[in-house]
Amino acid sequence: MNLKMELLEKLLLKLYKGEYMEEFIELNRPEEEINLLSPLTWAYVGDCIYELYIRTHFVNTTNLKPHQLHIETIKYVKAKSQAELLQKIQDKLTEEEKEIVRRGRNVQNHHLPKNSNVQEYMHATAFEALIGYLYLTKKWERLKTILVESLF
Repeated sequence: MNLKMELLEKLLLKLYKGEYMEEFIELNRPEEEINLLSPLTWAYVGDCIYELYIRTHFVNTTNLKPHQLHIETIKYVKAKSQAELLQKIQDKLTEEEKEIVRRGRNVQNHHLPKNSNVQEYMHATAFEALIGYLYLTKKWERLKTILVESLF
């Protein structure tokens, strides 16, 4: 194998493992500190990570124009869809993940949802909290498993 192919293979492996994401975006808080953050902080990050994942998926797999990309993305990132997804994966979560979800669902949130009911919004917040927590604690494989599950 020539040197270029070898370097490309190493780069792809690092990208797959999420190693470059860590270099690109610093995640330097220890897990003990992340555990003490508000679940709303986890959800704040999780909202961004999940939407970026869904947007990237559609950019990679379709040739849609930006408005259609937005329409398709909204189907996945709206509160009702996230609440349904959480219900779908609930039985596959570890005890630690169930605790993160519980904390995310029960956190006091003073934001009233526009396009969903309060219960859907609470479950969507719990899903986003889980995604944010897994991202912040660098649990890449588990995060990837849940994100991939969200598409099917």
